[in-house]
Amino acid sequence: MRELKKKPIESKLWNQDLSPIDIDKRNWHKWNVAALWVGMAVNIPTYMLGSGLIGSGMNWWQAILTIILGNLIVLVPMMLVGHAGTKYGIPFPVFLRSCFGTEGARVASLLRAFVACGWFGILTWIGGNSIYQLLLIVFPVFAQSYYFSGFIGLNVEQLSCFLAFWFLQMVILRYGMRAVKHLTVFAAPLLLGFGIALLIWAWVKVGSFHKILGASYTLSQGKHAQIWSIFWPGLTSVIGFWSTLALNILDFTRFARSQKDQALGHLIGLPPAMAFYSFLGIVVTSATVLIFGKAIWDPVILLSQFKVPFLIFIGLFAIGLATMCCNVTANVVSAANDFSNFWPKQISFTTGCMITGVVGILICPWKLIADPQGYIFRWLLAYSSLLGAVGGIMLCDYYLLRKTHIDLHDLFQHEGKYTFYRGWNRNAFLAFGVAIIPCVPGFLVKVGAVSEKFFPNYLVILYDYAWFVALASAFLTYYALMRRALKREQLL
Repeated sequence: MRELKKKPIESKLWNQDLSPIDIDKRNWHKWNVAALWVGMAVNIPTYMLGSGLIGSGMNWWQAILTIILGNLIVLVPMMLVGHAGTKYGIPFPVFLRSCFGTEGARVASLLRAFVACGWFGILTWIGGNSIYQLLLIVFPVFAQSYYFSGFIGLNVEQLSCFLAFWFLQMVILRYGMRAVKHLTVFAAPLLLGFGIALLIWAWVKVGSFHKILGASYTLSQGKHAQIWSIFWPGLTSVIGFWSTLALNILDFTRFARSQKDQALGHLIGLPPAMAFYSFLGIVVTSATVLIFGKAIWDPVILLSQFKVPFLIFIGLFAIGLATMCCNVTANVVSAANDFSNFWPKQISFTTGCMITGVVGILICPWKLIADPQGYIFRWLLAYSSLLGAVGGIMLCDYYLLRKTHIDLHDLFQHEGKYTFYRGWNRNAFLAFGVAIIPCVPGFLVKVGAVSEKFFPNYLVILYDYAWFVALASAFLTYYALMRRALKREQLL
């Protein structure tokens, strides 16, 4: 591996946050990586994911198997992409320069950045609203505060809790990646303990685990769809859940001590954490049917049923910590690096965090998740198809074309191997466009833009496989376009 002997500070493509991490500073071992995943996976969306799949027509074990399979699938590109981070110590947007070009990577990384901003806004709203709902139990008068009608659609206390949660995250991020590492190590055991406590409560309250699992069949709300008609969109949604991290996992594996640490950390952390917390959500939600006579999907509403201020406070702390840990690591870190890459000399990691925070507010996330079905089957599927295409290009370029060899020095130079045509690799963008075109008809139907009769049925169904289609199409198209060009220009 060619080291970056002299940091090209004079280059407009370089700043301290984008610079390769020195080998002696890559000190994350497998348990740090695993703790990172526990911190990200233990959150309200994961808790509700299994119940949401049951609500679409699956039974409990079908939902869990779908979640496990989806996470094992997304683990493969995640480990493969993570290899480059550990080998070269570079973040996601810098890695993109090798396939999209030194200028083109700015646009490609912004695609990931704005998705991260959307997720940041969603989880910040979930965290802030959770605090508001639990505070209402102790201070019911909050519900009578002034209401901002029209576009905002929130009262003063709701907006205040949202902004307070936002501000706390910004304070943590002010201290950079070291704070992120300490946050995940601190949060992981506490969040697992909270989940186990909820599981024990449900078991003791009902008295029979068999009865609880039996009650899970009532969550389908009478839906009895053919399993294959809901399996593929469900699986794609599960993959879409972490397809963002499958791309920018370099932002974390660049700190790993070895390839073994990054690979084992993913395997130990991601599938078990997702399976456990999704199963927890299914069990506890099913138990509420027997305990309260109705299904309570939202853990915040469930905690409000206890009416004990101390338990409410503990629950508020756990939910807030879980949401914050996931949000900071999964969303803000990537977006901050992506924005920094767009204008390295003017935008630092800290400034990128602030940009992410501002965009997360402006999208009004409480409107984005107003429809749960839209949240899972429109939002997740739509962006997973786009990011699957980027992932296919990255994997093809790094493994098939470059054989894992990257010239670190040229990644930070305007005139080098990765300049292509004026800094743009047109073949990468062409492959990206070709890959997402098959997904467009199904997407337009799913979001209600056109009638499903407008397109042939097979094009609509193809959307259920969006991530797979986009990744494979981008991989093959990019290889066909680039193989001859790279040989001709001697850039391999």
